[in-house]
Amino acid sequence: MNAVIVAVLVMIILSLSRIHVVLALLIGAVAGGLTAGFSVTETISIFSEGLGDNAQIALSYGLLGAFAIAISFTGLPELMVKLAIKLVGKEGESRRSSLKKALILFVIAIIASFSQNLVPVHIAFIPLLIPPLLKVFNELAMDRRAAATALTFGLKAPYILIPAGYGLIFHETIADNMEASGLQIALNDIPGAMALPVLGMVVGLFISILITYKNPRTYEDKDLAQGEESSPQAPESPMGIFVGLTAILSVLAAQVSTDSMIIGAGTGLIILYIYFSYLHITRKFTLQEADELMTRGMKMLAFIGFVMITAGGFAEVIRETGHVELLVESTEVWFNDRMGLAAIAMLLIGLFITMGIGSSFATVPILAAIFVPLAASLGFSPLATIALIGTAGALGDAGSPASDSTLGPTAGLNADGQHNHIWDTVVPTFLHFNIPLLIFGWIAAMIL
Repeated sequence: MNAVIVAVLVMIILSLSRIHVVLALLIGAVAGGLTAGFSVTETISIFSEGLGDNAQIALSYGLLGAFAIAISFTGLPELMVKLAIKLVGKEGESRRSSLKKALILFVIAIIASFSQNLVPVHIAFIPLLIPPLLKVFNELAMDRRAAATALTFGLKAPYILIPAGYGLIFHETIADNMEASGLQIALNDIPGAMALPVLGMVVGLFISILITYKNPRTYEDKDLAQGEESSPQAPESPMGIFVGLTAILSVLAAQVSTDSMIIGAGTGLIILYIYFSYLHITRKFTLQEADELMTRGMKMLAFIGFVMITAGGFAEVIRETGHVELLVESTEVWFNDRMGLAAIAMLLIGLFITMGIGSSFATVPILAAIFVPLAASLGFSPLATIALIGTAGALGDAGSPASDSTLGPTAGLNADGQHNHIWDTVVPTFLHFNIPLLIFGWIAAMIL
């Protein structure tokens, strides 16, 4: 039995059984290591070596969580909520109309799309934008699973298609690894090859918003970050709004210029601490209350940090087994020049690998080394090969419990403790994006 399949299946089954995803990743890694012939001690040792791979990302998310909660004290999120309430209209059933909910969801998808290409901050915007809007979502009786699909679409589709920001990194990863494997392509070939797979994601987005999750779903109005303790009230003042806007713009500018979420979040926190110190001097706020705000914010994103660290260990075990290559090579005997069967098999392999590793960027180098010669031997064109590698690499990113494309939306939507990571983010995004990617990616491979 292939260790990759065993590890991923165990992890998925445990996650769907509501076993905590961190424990599911650990048990899945052990199962994969044992299948590959490692002892438990060897597997845990390899797992431990990979834990540091995502430590920087985990720290970044913790700082972003602290920033998100701290900025709520400036009064800016309350202003955003008031403006959103004016947008959706007066009290009553009209505020729950499907049109208004769909409008907000498509706007969220567009903002998320900007985070990949135009202002490449990735998931940094989610803890700033989403938690303050949860009460508005509740007023609209909006199904948060639709919001999860809108966010994940924006975090995923733009970098697959558009060669700017994170998209440029993804496209260069595809081109460089294909060239290293013997097939030189131009960067401007990739958007055309990936257009059909992304069209599939667009179809999935419309289905999720307009059909699957259009019906009302009731949530309770709760405090953010599930905090039982009473929070200090934000002083409503033009100065607070100005400081909040300045902090956000500074975070974006610092992150874009340095390509570091840690520096970006740290810059914003310094600005807010200066503001808190001023409030302390004027006796409107204490520094102890500031510390409590930061701690609550870090708790809000502690989950995503632990999962990302654990996912690094899981991915290290998968790589060390050597069974990724065996998985791809063992399928070659099934094909016998049947290109349609070969295409779907390669896409499914990409799905399994990315579901386990949790990163399409990390999956592409693994796949390109084997898929390029395999696709050439089967007669696939260069454009079809790009579509296969790009789609296979992207598959699973939306539906992986360990992907930041799912962890990010959960961190924002679960700020009040009413959004389950697996059943409200992972399963909806898997169904609405991975299935269309499989179908449209297969079509692209067959017609290009």
